[in-house]
Amino acid sequence: MNLRLKKLAVSGLQWAVGLVVLLQSAHFALSPGAAHQFAEIGLPPWVRVVLGGSEVIAAVLFLTPAAIFIGGYLLLLIFLFAVAIHLLHGKFNVGSLIVYGAAVMVCMAYQSKSQDGGTA
Repeated sequence: MNLRLKKLAVSGLQWAVGLVVLLQSAHFALSPGAAHQFAEIGLPPWVRVVLGGSEVIAAVLFLTPAAIFIGGYLLLLIFLFAVAIHLLHGKFNVGSLIVYGAAVMVCMAYQSKSQDGGTA
């Protein structure tokens, strides 16, 4: 695969994941439906707002070229925390979080390789 196509593919992946996570996180933090669903697992409402709000901030950082690593590591930490919450409450539908995490790692690895001067 040529270099231009690789760069375009990884950049597209970064934007796709970043925007999807940003929109879903905002919905999670602000939607009354999400609040009702979250209340069913017994956690206080502020946890949803903090988790969703921090994910929005991390997604924006991930989409910012100068802050991709800060945003990426924050997203990975938040995804890990979200997976733990899901699993501890008997909710095993964590596949999308795992895929998002893998995509974030691909984008960060590509960016790291590009910055190291390696052939990306």
